[in-house]
Amino acid sequence: MHCDTISELQRTGTAENLLENHLCVDMEGMKCAGTMVQFFACFVDGKEYVEGKPVWVSKHRQIDPGAWDYAYISVLNMIKRIRQEENEELCLAKNYKEIQENHQKGLISAIATVEEGGVLNGHMERLTELYDKGIRLVTLTWNYENCLGYPNSRDHSVMSQGLKKFGLETVEHMNTLGLMVDVSHLSDGGFWDCIRHSKAPVVASHSNARALCGRPRNLTDEMLKALSEKGGVAGLNFYPAFLQEEEERVTVQDIARHAAYMMKVAGEDVPAIGTDFDGFQCKGVSGYILGPGEMEQVWEAMKKQGITERQIEKIWSGNALRVMKEIL
Repeated sequence: MHCDTISELQRTGTAENLLENHLCVDMEGMKCAGTMVQFFACFVDGKEYVEGKPVWVSKHRQIDPGAWDYAYISVLNMIKRIRQEENEELCLAKNYKEIQENHQKGLISAIATVEEGGVLNGHMERLTELYDKGIRLVTLTWNYENCLGYPNSRDHSVMSQGLKKFGLETVEHMNTLGLMVDVSHLSDGGFWDCIRHSKAPVVASHSNARALCGRPRNLTDEMLKALSEKGGVAGLNFYPAFLQEEEERVTVQDIARHAAYMMKVAGEDVPAIGTDFDGFQCKGVSGYILGPGEMEQVWEAMKKQGITERQIEKIWSGNALRVMKEIL
């Protein structure tokens, strides 16, 4: 349900593509994993679009509004890049029916997403444009305050902040259009606003259990239960720092541990696969999963954790497909 491969490929220009690159995600790896659907994030770091050195205009690390307009153009270019990456084995899908049709043809479906709702910059018409161009999920915030709300933070005064008025209006319009509301990276206050106000299931595309790893990016037990009651899912994040406090000691068994914990707390309909491939590096970690071609390690770890074949099938595809069928 999440990878940063497209934004990384965009940095390389035309030197690399999904057929051949130095990154985690490529066609060979996806085929090896038996991938049915891959979400490709059009990710932007707002501070990269600020002229000169970023100046934080509030303690919440809020980007100069003008930068978001340039970031929006970058997102549009990344959507074009996803289209350019389509090939005989990969095709962009815009709804559940197209996912099923692609699967029957032996094709991998690409779902285009936006990671950083700040690119809307208060312009609701941009959300409609993004939908028309194929975007089907929006991660409302990344690591900065934006026009929608506030990011996850160790600062309680930030973490407790909810969605702004425009953020609430955006969630409502996303429901109307058929866009998945993604709460990964969002403040706790914003998470609860999404649960209360969204008329459709809410997803955390790449987040783990906070009880097992206390990073604010992860979800509390109460959040996991709320996702379950809302009919949503949490995509397991493979970033070592979100799995294990001592990240240099992480193993694939930690991924299985988080999956089992999510099921214990919130039921077997909650965990899905998020990965966050190409959104992190594993410095100092040896023998850890490096891409979708090594996903068999994860399934074996889940079996060792006592997760059944039926439950693995739900984590592997069933839970995410259920949500996509309802929203898309």
